Amino acid sequence: MNMDFIKRLGFFLVGLSIGIVFLTFFLKKKSQETGVYFCYLPDCRTLKDIRSKSMYYSDEATQKLKEFELDSIGVTYILTEGDVDFSKSDTKSVPCKTYIVESEYKEQDYIFTVRNCREKASIEKVERQ
Repeated sequence: MNMDFIKRLGFFLVGLSIGIVFLTFFLKKKSQETGVYFCYLPDCRTLKDIRSKSMYYSDEATQKLKEFELDSIGVTYILTEGDVDFSKSDTKSVPCKTYIVESEYKEQDYIFTVRNCREKASIEKVERQ
């Protein structure tokens, strides 16, 4: 009786692991084809929410972007690959939350201060370390 259970558990685990491998392969290929990827972590979800809205820039941020020679490709990269520092961010404010996004781009460290409102997002401040 005990040996039967161990044998069935072994078959179950082998089948489960094969299924997980196929599912992972299928979903990875599907996400590459469609350009859609899955965000489960808070950083990823926050940055995806910011990118999904109309983007505006403060005068100070526009000036710094020109000074640092950051174009829209650089901004998009930072808002895609960056890390949100939730300890420095103001996630409780209403109606707009303020996030600090840190990222490296072309061997430089950048810090964006982003106000994320319901309808739009705006980059308020751009710093380089």
